[in-house]
Amino acid sequence: MATYDYDDSRANYDDPRHAPVPSPAGQDIGYDPNFVPDSVKSFVVHLYRHIREKNVYETHQMYETSFQTLSDRLFKDTPWPSVDAVAHFVDNDHVFCLLYREMWFRHLYARLSPTLKQRIDSWDNYCSLFQVVLHGIVNMQLPNQWLWDMVDEFVYQFQSFCQYRAKMKNKTEQEISLLRQYDQAWNVYGVLNYLQAFVEKSSIIHILEEEKGLEQFTLNDGYDYSGGSSNVLKVLGYFSMVGLLRVHCLLGDYHTGLKCLLPIDITQQGVFTSVIGSHITTIYHYGFANLMLRRYVDAIHEFNRILLYIYKTKQYHQKSPQYEQILKKNEQMYALLAICVSLCPQVKLIDETVNSQLREKYGEKMMRMQRYDEEAFAIYDELFSYACPKFITPSAPSFEEPLANYNQDAYRLQLKLFLFEVKQQQFLSGIRTFLKVYSTISLGQLAIYMEMDESTLRTILLTYKHKTHAVDSVGKIMSNADVDFYIDDDVIHVVESKPVNRYGDFFLRQIVKLEGMINDLDRVKLD
Repeated sequence: MATYDYDDSRANYDDPRHAPVPSPAGQDIGYDPNFVPDSVKSFVVHLYRHIREKNVYETHQMYETSFQTLSDRLFKDTPWPSVDAVAHFVDNDHVFCLLYREMWFRHLYARLSPTLKQRIDSWDNYCSLFQVVLHGIVNMQLPNQWLWDMVDEFVYQFQSFCQYRAKMKNKTEQEISLLRQYDQAWNVYGVLNYLQAFVEKSSIIHILEEEKGLEQFTLNDGYDYSGGSSNVLKVLGYFSMVGLLRVHCLLGDYHTGLKCLLPIDITQQGVFTSVIGSHITTIYHYGFANLMLRRYVDAIHEFNRILLYIYKTKQYHQKSPQYEQILKKNEQMYALLAICVSLCPQVKLIDETVNSQLREKYGEKMMRMQRYDEEAFAIYDELFSYACPKFITPSAPSFEEPLANYNQDAYRLQLKLFLFEVKQQQFLSGIRTFLKVYSTISLGQLAIYMEMDESTLRTILLTYKHKTHAVDSVGKIMSNADVDFYIDDDVIHVVESKPVNRYGDFFLRQIVKLEGMINDLDRVKLD
C-alpha cells in the first residue's frame, strides 16, 4: 500500500443540494468512464503534487474552485472519469485514489441519482479511507473545508441510504437481494463507530482540554504549520464531534448529541467556525436539540448569534457553491427561532437586526401561534416540518410481504412529541399574562380571574414552573422564564427579569449608518 511521507514541508446539510435528477448515474448515453479529458488529467496531476508537497493553499484552491469549475463545465450530468482511468497519472497512489473516489461519489450524489450498488460502493470506499487514516500512515495536510466535507458527506450519505432503504414498496427483486446481501452497508453502529473512533484516536478532547485559552490547535485552525505532522486525524476527530451531534439528532437522541459536542466551546471562535458549513451545521443542530429538550434560552442565544453572523457575512459567500445552502439553513433557523420565541417569549435576548428580520418573516404567524387554538397548532406543525432535520429510522427493513414504506415514521414520531409539548403549553400563556400585570396576587383572586378552582390553578402553576425550567448539559436546573414567581402563604409573588439596556449596540448601528451615508455622499458628483 502506498502511503504519504511528507516530512518536509463543502456543506450540504440534510437537504436539497442533493436532489437527484431522474437518470441513473453512469447510464447517460455517451459517458465513457475511461475517457480522461486533458483538463481533468492536469487537475489530478496538480492536485496530487500539491497534496504531496503539503501545499494547503493550492490544494484548497483546486478542491474548492477547480473541481467545481470542471464539474460545471464537463460533468454537469455525468460522473467524473473512473478512478482506474486516472490512477496511472498519480503513480497508482492508494490514498490519493481513495480521496479521488470520495470526491467522485460526492459529485455523483450532488448531480445524479446513485444506484443501490453505487451507494454500497461509496460505503466501502469510506471504510477503506477511514481505515487508512485510523490505522495507516497518512502524513499530509488537507484543507479544513475538504475534511469537513468528508464528515458531512459521510453523515449525509448515511441519512440518504436510510431514507432510500425505508421506501420498500417500489423496490425491485434485485434491489431487495442486494439489501439482504449487504446488510452491514451504512449500518448505524458502523457509522457511529467510525466517528467515535476518530474522536478517540485523534485525542482531540484531550487536546482541547489542555489548551485552556491560548491554544495552538485552535489558533492555527487545526493546521500544523511546522510541517512535522498531519492535520488529517486531529481535524477529522474534531469535526466528527459535530458529525456525532448530527447523527444523534437524526435518531432523536438529543441528550447524547449535545453530550458529544461538549468538548467544543461553541460560544467562542474555534476550528468549527473556520468553515461556514461546519459553523452553520453545528449551531443548527445544537439549537434544534436544545429546542426539543425545552432549553429555549440556549437555543435562542445561539440562533441569534449565527443568524446575525450570516446577515453580516452572507455577501462574501455569494460565489460559493454552498451559498444556496447557507440561505436555506438561514430560513430554517428563523423558523426554529420563531418557534422558540413563541414558546418562550424572551425577545430581549435577540439582536435588533435579527428581531426585525424575524418579525418581517414570521410576525403575523407568531401572533397567531400565541392563541394555542387549532390554527396555531397547524402553524407550529408547518414551521417544525419545514425546519426540522430529516429524521431517519436506522433499523433494517422487514422483507416480508407486503412491503411497506416506513421513511416517514421517525419524522411523524418527532412531530407528535413536539406538538404534544406545544399543547401542554396552552394554559401557560394565560398565566403569563396575569403574572405580568401583578407584582403580588392571592391564589384565590387569580383563580377567580382565570375561572377555575384553586386546586386546578395550583396544578397549572406547577406546570408553568416545570415547563419554564430545564436541566442543562451539566445537570443544573436552568430557567427559561421571562416572568417567574414564588408562593408564600397562598400569595403569589412575581419576579420579572429586567432587560439589560445595551446602549453600545445602538450607537454602533448609528455609526455604521452614518458612515454609509457619508460614503454615499462622497460618490455624488456635483456639477
